[in-house]
Amino acid sequence: MNRRRRSATSIDVARAAGVSQSTVSRALRGDPSVSAATRERVEEAAASLGYVPMESGRNLSTRATKRVGIVAPDLTNQFYPELIEPMRRALDRGGFRTILIPATDQDEQGLRSLANGSVDGVIFMNALLGDQLPNLVAARGVPTVLVNRELDQTSLDTSVVDNYGGAQLVADLIVSLGHERIAAILGPSSTSTSRDREAGFRMQLADHGIPLPSELMFRGSFSHETGSQGIDALLALRKPPTAIFCLNDVVAIGALSALHRHGYTPGKDVTVVGFDDISMASWDVFSLTTVRCGLVTLAKSAVELLIKRIADPSREHTRVVTAPELVLRSSHGPHHR
Repeated sequence: MNRRRRSATSIDVARAAGVSQSTVSRALRGDPSVSAATRERVEEAAASLGYVPMESGRNLSTRATKRVGIVAPDLTNQFYPELIEPMRRALDRGGFRTILIPATDQDEQGLRSLANGSVDGVIFMNALLGDQLPNLVAARGVPTVLVNRELDQTSLDTSVVDNYGGAQLVADLIVSLGHERIAAILGPSSTSTSRDREAGFRMQLADHGIPLPSELMFRGSFSHETGSQGIDALLALRKPPTAIFCLNDVVAIGALSALHRHGYTPGKDVTVVGFDDISMASWDVFSLTTVRCGLVTLAKSAVELLIKRIADPSREHTRVVTAPELVLRSSHGPHHR
């Protein structure tokens, strides 16, 4: 009598690969905490034993995992959790689980973890202008979407706000208040958000006949510290600015805190305008005038693009642009001559 061969288990794979059972599970679902060498050893052991993970077995007919990876940066910046959460909810409604992937492995190991079949698609939140990973992942056949950021040369689905137009709104507001000595605390030049907001602001000021000289520009990361350091540098000038555009709200909140430390009242002594409209911007302690990106709209658009791409990999690529909106609070005011 022929006896049915026992199916291999994760314990068998762990024994063959010389790792723990939990490492087998993490390796086969593409957990980036597992090294490339260990992952390869586990995959080879699983293949030789004919091991099929339980969830993969349920999805063999469609090869779908019902998981989507979101490549996320440092979550201490409040902007990113406020964009991730509506994406998670939208994915959940679409029947997908969200897997957060740290944006640290921009190399072959990172590519393996994203393109090994452990996710049905990937959303990149913080791509830099020179990044190759999103294009490489898409080239491996993994549905890929960019949200918030863009690449110079790509044909990927993208969901962004009109950063250039939003910065123009800021320039028009500040000039309408009578300010002429106008500064900007800028973000890293390696990002499309910084590039486009700076360009829109600079060009709109120029249309009003107002320059943006280098002494009135301070550049750093998109952080609270950059806003604080920028204020220290700008107030140390022989003739400080009367209005300051900060390229995101986290920077602007750092700027507001520094102004208070220097004895200035935002909106009365110095105008400060941010960009994004994160929830903290509306807190009474900040009451920041800013540009609303529509984070929920950005998130929903990104998820819709990804779900459509998963359903139809050959569809034409789409760039969805959300219109910005100026939100007037208390951190702006007229220039007192």
